[in-house]
Amino acid sequence: MNKSMNIREKRFVAIAAAIALVFGLTPVANAMHIMEGYLPAGFCIAWGAICIPFLIAGYMSIRKTLKENPKTITLLAMAGAYVFVLSSLKIPSVTGSCSHMTGTGLGAILFGPTAVSILGIIVLIFQAILLAHGGLTTLGANTFSMAIAGPFVTYGIFVLCKKIKVNKHLGVFLAAAIGDLFTYCVTAFQLAMAYPSESGGVGVSVVKFLLVFAPTQLPLAIIEGILTVVIIIGLETYASSELAELGYLAGGVK
Repeated sequence: MNKSMNIREKRFVAIAAAIALVFGLTPVANAMHIMEGYLPAGFCIAWGAICIPFLIAGYMSIRKTLKENPKTITLLAMAGAYVFVLSSLKIPSVTGSCSHMTGTGLGAILFGPTAVSILGIIVLIFQAILLAHGGLTTLGANTFSMAIAGPFVTYGIFVLCKKIKVNKHLGVFLAAAIGDLFTYCVTAFQLAMAYPSESGGVGVSVVKFLLVFAPTQLPLAIIEGILTVVIIIGLETYASSELAELGYLAGGVK
């Protein structure tokens, strides 16, 4: 029985790796998070400072989880890879930014939102250095929108769906999709604060950025929600013991 389960797990990992490889080879030209040098220095420093307490809490959360449940390190690594793959698939949307899935919903649901801040900033650093996707000066702003704000909303929606007895997979879908959309609401706000409209100020600028993002981000959010549900179903089949340790199968929340 154990041998059979090992074979099934290897097949699942192999399929996931193959999908990641195909997606990872997608061209990355002309598409970014908020790009290098796009935000004024003051905004870069401010967003970076705001991220610090979340990153500290995230480190402590991951450390505690791995100490209590060492076997979940594989799921944690997979959640990080999922963020990297999905957030590397970019559709140019507006000068200075782009639309793409975030992938942070899965980690928020499994490990809680603070843990995703660490996964997210690691992914963003690698993307900025290796793929010219985003930037080091805008790392704080990108971390806050994609790895902090989005995951917290995802987690909140997931917990709410549990409390009102929504179907678990529907709850996963709604959480991942809405968290993705909220990430771009925050990005639009960040861009609008840095570049307010001459007529109407920040409010008008936010609306303009959201209208530019919407045509590509709405369908991408739906796709991310579906993909996250598919991954969860796979984990329920091949990694049920790890999910049980995290409290997911028991309906607990972190």
